[in-house]
Amino acid sequence: MTLEQLRIFVAVAEREHVTRAAQALHLTQSTISAAIAALEARHDVRLFDRVGRGVRLTEAGRVFLVEARAVLARAEAAGEVLAELAGLRRGTLRIAASQTVGAYWLPARLTAFRAAHPRLAVTLAIGNSEQVAAWIGGGEADLGMVEGPVADVDLSPVEVGQDRMVLVLPPGHPLARGGPLDATALKALTFVAREAGSGTGVMLERLGGSFGLSLADLDISMELPSNEALRSAVEAGAGAAVLSALVADGAVRSGQLAALELDLPPRPFFVLRHRARHLAPAARAFLGALGVAADAA
Repeated sequence: MTLEQLRIFVAVAEREHVTRAAQALHLTQSTISAAIAALEARHDVRLFDRVGRGVRLTEAGRVFLVEARAVLARAEAAGEVLAELAGLRRGTLRIAASQTVGAYWLPARLTAFRAAHPRLAVTLAIGNSEQVAAWIGGGEADLGMVEGPVADVDLSPVEVGQDRMVLVLPPGHPLARGGPLDATALKALTFVAREAGSGTGVMLERLGGSFGLSLADLDISMELPSNEALRSAVEAGAGAAVLSALVADGAVRSGQLAALELDLPPRPFFVLRHRARHLAPAARAFLGALGVAADAA
């Protein structure tokens, strides 16, 4: 049984005439007759009695007409849902982001996207870069936003922005007053750091590496789960931290922290998608809002 057969049956039942149903559907009379005959033969039931030049529903036909109309209505509703999804009048955009990009870079862009597409729902999950990659890989998010590249070959990264990293210190620290930043100065600092797998944690490792030091050479007193926790710990006098300027700027402007510019390359922000999965219209539209062609990501 096909939707076309149901449409033909309903058209004949409503007009009680095969020829008029054929004219309404722009089909031949033989096509109409064959569809009705196929339905009757397939289910071994008579749906119409032939009366003169017209037809009349049998008792089985009257019962079936109610169900056929209901099925066609549901099919039409399903088609409208697809049209709404394609036209961004319905749908959900699921984004996973690492902490810096998710908390500081992404919200303004999501707000603008939501204003342009007010009928779309937007959800944002925040974790570290490894967690974001896992969420994309597991199908729990449509797109991911991370700081720095990821190693998963199933994920396609496209750079969409950049970040600069700073060394944050208590305002009265000698380095904040212009002391030299070298390997000796780094080894003399006490650091608070992010957990392994975080983009911010990688940047502390790169800072040490730029002076020939490993993480084991640095005095790391605490490992904390968020950028805000690092910033608060430094403000409380726990030591120094490598942070995104996006995270630190407010506290620096207020005088709660001092920030030392670092001679490190800008940290890129990447949008991620799974190479093997189809992108929903909402995800394609958000990539477009970021200036990324859907086939490039």
